[in-house]
Amino acid sequence: MSEHAGPASYVKIWAVLLVLLVISIAGPTLEIQVVTMITAFGVALIKAYLVAKHFMHINLQPRYVLYFICTCLTLMLVFWAGTAPDIYKQEGANWVKPPVVSEPAEG
Repeated sequence: MSEHAGPASYVKIWAVLLVLLVISIAGPTLEIQVVTMITAFGVALIKAYLVAKHFMHINLQPRYVLYFICTCLTLMLVFWAGTAPDIYKQEGANWVKPPVVSEPAEG
């Protein structure tokens, strides 16, 4: 792809993003947790890459911008990995996750 993409290129990328949106919506309808997670996160990563590369023009920026973005994403992953085990547990030392109480239906 050339350095300055024309309108046709943006339409193609828009169409790819639209197809990925349909895939990410269709994933949960299968009600298989693994498929839902793959479609949710896999499609999100692909869409984020396409938007960053083609619409934000990250590929045209100096190399240190890419390093900065990768460092931020890595730190975000480290912070998530450090807190996720505690957040996703139902109970622990000084921690009890309150049960979800659904409201009674009026009628």
